[in-house]
Amino acid sequence: MLTLVVFLLCAASCVSVQGAAAAGPRLNNNQLYKFSYTAEVLVDGARRSREGGAGYKISSDVDISLVWRDPSSKDDQLIQLMISNVRLDPVSHRPEKKNVLHGTTTESLLGKSRLEALTRPFFVHLRNGKVKAFYSYWSDPAVIKNLKRGVSSLLQVQLSTGKVIENDVSGRCTVAYKAANGHVTRTKMLDTCKTAETGFTTHSQVLGVTRKSSSVTAFTLEDGFIRSAVAEETHTLSVNARRTAATKVVSRQTFTLAGTGAGPLEAAGKDVAGVVKSIDAKLAAVGIMAEKVKSQCKGCPSLFEHWQAQKKQLEPESLSKATAPRSFLALLQSIRKASKDEILKVLKSASKTSLPQLVDAVTSSQTTASLDAMLEFLNFTDTKGLILQERFLYACGFASHPNERMLKALLDISQGKIGSTDIKESVVIIMGALVHKLCQKGGCDLPVVVEVKRRILEGPDSTKVDSEVQMYLLALKNSMLPEAIPIFTKYAESEVGAYSTIALTALQRYDVSLMTDEVKRTVNRVYHQNLRIYEKNVRAAAADVIFSSNPSYMEVKNLLLSVGNLPHEMNKYMLSKIQDILRFQMPASKVLRHAMKDIISHNYDRFSKVGSSSAFSGFMAQSADVTSTYSLDILYSGSGILRRSNMNIYGASNGAMLHGLQVAIEAQGLETLIAATPDEGEGDLESFAGMSALLFDVQLRPVTFFKGYSDLMSKMFSMTGEPMNVVKGLILLTDHSEVIQLQSGLKASAEFQGGLAIDISGGMEISLWYRESKTSVNNRGALVLKGNVTVDMDFMRAGAEVSFETEASLDFITTVQFSEYPFLVCMQMDKSTFPVSEYLSKYESLSSGKSVVLRKSRKLLVPGSEFPLHQENSNMCKKVFDSSW
Repeated sequence: MLTLVVFLLCAASCVSVQGAAAAGPRLNNNQLYKFSYTAEVLVDGARRSREGGAGYKISSDVDISLVWRDPSSKDDQLIQLMISNVRLDPVSHRPEKKNVLHGTTTESLLGKSRLEALTRPFFVHLRNGKVKAFYSYWSDPAVIKNLKRGVSSLLQVQLSTGKVIENDVSGRCTVAYKAANGHVTRTKMLDTCKTAETGFTTHSQVLGVTRKSSSVTAFTLEDGFIRSAVAEETHTLSVNARRTAATKVVSRQTFTLAGTGAGPLEAAGKDVAGVVKSIDAKLAAVGIMAEKVKSQCKGCPSLFEHWQAQKKQLEPESLSKATAPRSFLALLQSIRKASKDEILKVLKSASKTSLPQLVDAVTSSQTTASLDAMLEFLNFTDTKGLILQERFLYACGFASHPNERMLKALLDISQGKIGSTDIKESVVIIMGALVHKLCQKGGCDLPVVVEVKRRILEGPDSTKVDSEVQMYLLALKNSMLPEAIPIFTKYAESEVGAYSTIALTALQRYDVSLMTDEVKRTVNRVYHQNLRIYEKNVRAAAADVIFSSNPSYMEVKNLLLSVGNLPHEMNKYMLSKIQDILRFQMPASKVLRHAMKDIISHNYDRFSKVGSSSAFSGFMAQSADVTSTYSLDILYSGSGILRRSNMNIYGASNGAMLHGLQVAIEAQGLETLIAATPDEGEGDLESFAGMSALLFDVQLRPVTFFKGYSDLMSKMFSMTGEPMNVVKGLILLTDHSEVIQLQSGLKASAEFQGGLAIDISGGMEISLWYRESKTSVNNRGALVLKGNVTVDMDFMRAGAEVSFETEASLDFITTVQFSEYPFLVCMQMDKSTFPVSEYLSKYESLSSGKSVVLRKSRKLLVPGSEFPLHQENSNMCKKVFDSSW
C-alpha cells in the first residue's frame, strides 16, 4: 500500500513539472530556427514629407538554436544566435543620384573586420523569458555588439499579463505585458528607462524641449516559441516655444520565423558559465544594456579653423542679424569638443571687437575645459577688462545647466581681489542666479551652494555701505530662496527707498503660497504708510505685491479707499492699475469686482481723478505654443517728471511662466530743474536716474545715468541723445542634449540649441528750453533655434535638422511735455517688420565622404505694428505731436 502511495505522488509530481505553464519562450532540443530580421530607422521633421525621411534599413537572416538547458527548469536556456546575409538599404525610396548607398556593398560599408564581428555567433542566457546574460567578444566594436543586443532583446518576452522592470538594450525600464491566445503585446515605458548616458536640458520649461516617446512590440507565439515579433518605437522632440521646430525618430524591427531545420545537439554542462567557456574561452558576459559608442569626426575643422570661418559674423555690427546667433551656435558645438589649450589659443587670437562675443560662446559651452580657459584668460584685478569680465559673468548667469564648479569659481573670484566695484557687484548678483538654478535641479544641499546661500543671506545685515546692501538684496532676488522672504519683508519697510523697491519687487516673484500673513501685513503697512512716509515708487511696488498675492476682500477695499487721498499722479496710477486688472482678467479681478460693488469704495469722485501716470497690459503674441504678454507701468511726479517706468514681457507655455524681460527706469530729485515742489516724502532725495534690467529671470546689475546734482548738470550739457547700453551679447536660451537608445541597438543623438543676439539700451533726455523729457528703451535682437537628430553607426550616418530664425526690434519711447498741468504724456511701443525663416534639412552620409542632403525652407515677413495702449494715451499723443509741429 505504501509503495502505491509513493508511486502516485511521484507520478503527480512528474505531471506537474511537465505540464507547468511556460514563463517565456522555449526552444525545442536539436532544432534550428531560421528567422528573417530587419531593423530600420527613419529621421524626419515632425510632419513626414513627401520625399521621405533620412535613414537606412539593415536586413539579415538570424539562425537560433538551443545550446544548453537546465535539467531542473525548462525555462532556463542558453541560446546561440548567428547573423548572416547582411544587407543595407535606404529606408526611403530614392533615385540613384540621391541614393547614398547606390553602388555599395555590405562589406564596403562595414569593412571586413566589422562584418566578420557581426556574423560571429553570440549567446543569450534566457531564464523565465528574461535575458540574464549576453555573451559576446570584448574585442567586437561597440556598435556591432549593440546591434546584436537589439536582436537579443526580441527574445525577451513574458507570457503572462503584468508590469515588470526589465533590463535590455534600452536600459533598465518598466514594461507592461498584455497576453492573450498566443499573442503578447509589450509596451515599454521609455520615460522610466535608466541608461549610462545622461544628457542635460534647459532649466526653463518655456525655453525647453519636450520629448514624447512610445515603444510597442507585438509577439506571436506558436509551439511555445516566437513565430514573429514586430516592434515600433517613436520619439518626437519639439521646442516648447515653437512646436514646428521638431524632429521625429521612428525605429522599426521585424523578426519573422522563415523555417526550421535540424539543429546542433544540446551541450553537456552544469551551468551556463561553464558551457560558454567550453565553447570559446574568449566569450564574455558583456551586459545586455547598450554600450557607449564614441563617434569620430573625420576631416572636421579644428576649433581655430572654425573660429577663422565664423569670426566675421560675430563682430558687433552683426549682432542684430540672424547670422550672429547662427555662428554662435555652430562655434559652441566646436568649443564643447575642444581642449583648454585650443580654447585659449582662440581667445588670444581674437580681435578686440569680436572678443566679447567669443567670451559669450566659450562661457556658454559650459564644459570643464571652457571654464578653466576663461578663468585663466580673465584677470579680475584689471580694471580695464570690465567688459569681458561682465560678459563672462552674464553668460554664467544665463547658463542652461550650471554645475557646482561654476558657482565655486564665482565664489573664489568674489573672495579674491577685484579691480572694479561694478564687477564685484555683478559677481555676487550672478551667484544668486546660479544658486536658484542649482536648487531647481535638487542641488540646494551641495557644499558650495550652502556656503553661497549663507553668505548672501547674511550679506544685507553685514554691511553699512548702500551699494553693498543693494548688491546682496539683488543676489537674494535672483536666488528666489524661501529663506530670503523674512529678509525682504524686513527691508520692505526700510527708510532707504532703493532697498524697499528691491525687496518689494523680489517678493512679487515668489509663489503666492509663500506670502504669509506677516508678509502681507508688512506690505500693506508700506502702502498705507502706517509707520512712515514712503516714496511713490515704493508704494506703487507695494500695491503690485498686494494685487499679485491673492488679496483678501478687505485688502482690496482698503486699496480702493486710498484712491483720492494719494498724491495726484499716484491717484491716477492706482486707478489705471485697477482698470488694467479688470480689463486683462488678472487673478485679482474677481475680488476687485466684488469690492467695487460698494459705492463708498467705487464712485465717480474717486474714479474721476486726472493725471498722466498709467498702467497697461496687452498681448504681444498668442499661439498654440506660447502666449507672450507685455505690461507698461508709468509713474510721474506731480511736477511732470518721470518717477518710474517699468516695461515687462512674459512668456507662458503649458502652464510655465518665463519673465523674459524687464526694463525699469527710475528718476528722482529732478524737481529743482524746473523749480517745482517735490511730492510728499521726496523733498530730500538726491538727484538720480538709472536703469535696471531683468532678462530671462536673471536680474542684472543696474546702470546709473547720473547721481548727484553736479553729475546731473554735467550730463545735461553733454547729452548726445544716444542711448546707454544696458546689456549686449549672445545668450544661449535653449540647450538640450540627449542620447536616445533605440531598441534595435542604434542610437539617436539629439541636440537642440537656441541662440539670441541681443542689444538693449536706454536713455533719458531733458530739455529745459522746451520743457520736455524723453525716455527710450530700445531692444534689438536676432533669434536662431536649431534641432538636430543624428543616428550614427560610425560607418554610416543619417539625420535631420530643423531650424527657425528671426530678427526683430522693439522700441518703447515716452515723451513728456511739462510746460502746463496736466502735462502731456505720449507712450509709444513699436515693433518693426521682421523676417521669419524655417528650414528642414535631411542628410545621409558614409564614412567614405559620400553624402546626400535634402533641404526645404519657408520664409515670410511679419508686418510691423504699434502695440495698442489705452485710448487716453492715443489722444495725448495726438496733442504732443500736434504741438511739436
